Amino acid sequence: MRSIVFVAPLFREGSNRFLAALAGLNEPTRRVRVGVLSLEPADRIEPALRERLDAHYQIRDCLDTDELVRGCRGIGQALGGVDRLLAHLEELQIPVADARERLGIEGVHGEVARNFRDKDRMKKVLRAAGVSVARSRLLRSREDVMAFVREVGLPIVLKPPAGLGARATFRVKDARELEAALARLAPSAERPYQAEEFVEGRESTCETVTVAGRHVWRSGTHYLPGPLEVLENPWMQYCVLLPREADDPTFRAFDKTNATALDALGLRHGLSHMEWFLRRDGTPMVNEVGARPPGANIMPLMTHAHRRDMWAAWAELMALDTFVPPRRVVAAGTAFFRGQGRGRVARIRGLTEAQAEVGAFVVERRLPVVGQPKATSYEGEGWAVVAHERTDVVVHALKRLVELVRIDYDGT
Repeated sequence: MRSIVFVAPLFREGSNRFLAALAGLNEPTRRVRVGVLSLEPADRIEPALRERLDAHYQIRDCLDTDELVRGCRGIGQALGGVDRLLAHLEELQIPVADARERLGIEGVHGEVARNFRDKDRMKKVLRAAGVSVARSRLLRSREDVMAFVREVGLPIVLKPPAGLGARATFRVKDARELEAALARLAPSAERPYQAEEFVEGRESTCETVTVAGRHVWRSGTHYLPGPLEVLENPWMQYCVLLPREADDPTFRAFDKTNATALDALGLRHGLSHMEWFLRRDGTPMVNEVGARPPGANIMPLMTHAHRRDMWAAWAELMALDTFVPPRRVVAAGTAFFRGQGRGRVARIRGLTEAQAEVGAFVVERRLPVVGQPKATSYEGEGWAVVAHERTDVVVHALKRLVELVRIDYDGT
């Protein structure tokens, strides 16, 4: 019986769903032992979930490899060893990989994790493999910035070398914004920043299951609009669409690029998340790749579109090395609700109208709550997932949701 350890700094909704999926591997018959490393004590775990776990070990810092190693050795005494060390959060990928390597645990190790996490390194690896990526440079000085601008022109995109999605990412459109960015960021050898040429095109994702080096299953979504555009325009709502058409030629034409990129980066096993552009000339360009499950509510979309619990599928893949490719049966999409201004949520308008018009298509939701603070993410204060056999019906439902639902803040 394998012993699986999951790293969950805090017992929040996302971590709890992955942890529950691992615990579910023991239903109806016991197949694994499951433990969790966390910053929080065991009494912070939901009681129903805590009863399904075999061990808990509290550590001081989930981003510290030494602490992860100490935690694995401690929890391993209760589990009879550690066969798999897992985490779903992007910022945990390198310390967890380094801990695996030091302890001799199977899975992604340090160098491969850095291929995915370090955006400058990722671009270099992909270019060397012949994968089209945006021109980029790691900026360590004002001179680096100006040289890059002379090479590619404006606008450019600036982002942290180890960023999370589009967080702390922004576009510099002219000389005035460039000077402001330089004053704010002050890139240096100690604090470099990543610069990329701005690419125009439709932004999509490709989620891939890889088993023993073989890419055995893919799914894909469209961003409506792209995250960077949403960040730049606070009035925009944000949607993610997973079409029903699994044989969509746009996605299938990207399969070869996807495989080449994952092979070059070194992923041999797991669920990956790739963001890419289809440029105006019809050619694909890879933006970023994560060796982890996707965010942006894509896991629920895949679950509803394929009528298969994708958290459970991920758990089986990572803990037991097994994956049964599901068949897509419906289209699905998420509409994210976010307001304008600042403060806490004071009022949510349009819910009654939205329920009357498209509520029949809503299959999952987390609505904003009066009093909650303004979200720090571009995904907003709440969301609704819709599903239907026809992609155009899902697109219409998403459009109406973001048109009808409005959030007002109290301005405090």
